[in-house]
Amino acid sequence: MSNYKTFNTNELADIFKALSNPNRLQIFLRLLSCCEPGTVCSAETVNGFCVSELGEDLAVAPSTLSHHIKELQRAGLIKTQRRGKNIDCFVDTEKVSVLKQFFAGSD
Repeated sequence: MSNYKTFNTNELADIFKALSNPNRLQIFLRLLSCCEPGTVCSAETVNGFCVSELGEDLAVAPSTLSHHIKELQRAGLIKTQRRGKNIDCFVDTEKVSVLKQFFAGSD
């Protein structure tokens, strides 16, 4: 019996859909790089990126960047936290764990 039956396929489809856009994938990878492997990322412990920093080198309009952030957030891949005028973004480690388990073939 396959271990994949215990995964929420709608949740996984939303994640893969969000990451299927090259700009969103690049944003997500940039956010993954702000945490040391094996550590838990949170707004308090990570040197995350504010939204404007995430858009550097992407050559997209601010409104498009905002849309990409919203789609990653909707899929549960990232979390945001307001800090004054800035909005900080960081990876949701629980969702990354789901992906790791899926690709490892275990639940």
